[in-house]
Amino acid sequence: MLHYETFRQSEDTPWVVFVHGAGGAIATWRYQVEAFKPYFNLLLLDLRDHGLSKNMEPGFPSYNFDIVCTDILEVIDHLKIEKASFISLSLGSVILQRIAVRRPALVHKIVMAGGIFRATLKMRFFVHGGKIFDYILPYRMIYRIFSWVVLPKKNHQFSREMYRNQAKKLTNKEYMKWVGLYGEFFKILDECFNAPMLNPSLVVMGAQDHVFLKAAQRFAEKQKASRLVVFEKCGHICNIEKWKEFNLVAIQFLRGEGSTVNGLS
Repeated sequence: MLHYETFRQSEDTPWVVFVHGAGGAIATWRYQVEAFKPYFNLLLLDLRDHGLSKNMEPGFPSYNFDIVCTDILEVIDHLKIEKASFISLSLGSVILQRIAVRRPALVHKIVMAGGIFRATLKMRFFVHGGKIFDYILPYRMIYRIFSWVVLPKKNHQFSREMYRNQAKKLTNKEYMKWVGLYGEFFKILDECFNAPMLNPSLVVMGAQDHVFLKAAQRFAEKQKASRLVVFEKCGHICNIEKWKEFNLVAIQFLRGEGSTVNGLS
């Protein structure tokens, strides 16, 4: 199974499952654990090839979203979790929406930080450009360039460096398998964007997230079950850059305390 960590309060305490983005690890949530522990049982996962989830069996020549979702569901079933809320970062938002379709009875509420919701022209340019560079440049250089594009400002530096350090644990072979997800990536984005979301969801974005914010705004307008919170002077990795604000609105949303969320949305 995936490497995972749990923090438990009691059997009756609601569960929250944390799913990081591509290139991340459990360390993505370092500023969330202490804040969430008093209210929830926590499950944090390293996705396949990330963090300590290495050399998993069965191995696959390439990956798809069903493989990634199955990895997560195996851990959840192993822990006998019947109902949980989920928190994701970046690409994790797509994974969560697939899990909600596959196992609707499992998912309670969803919080998506720096979510990816629509295949905009800018995003398509980055993805297809990245594919070309895959044949020319080493993976770490590609990731370094991409992180500068997504997180270009001075106030993004800490989250940018933190994510780069996590991504160094991926080998070039592992990275290329994850690139294989983009074969179905745009199709899944369209499906998720157009299908009604039945689970209450909170979308948290940075106002400086120039790649993904506009699509998130359109998603929140379209989906009646979704709320949008935008943090000023904040980039893509908003759970790190604005961790205090993120913890406040996410915990209140998950606990059903909506006043602060409404005030910021």
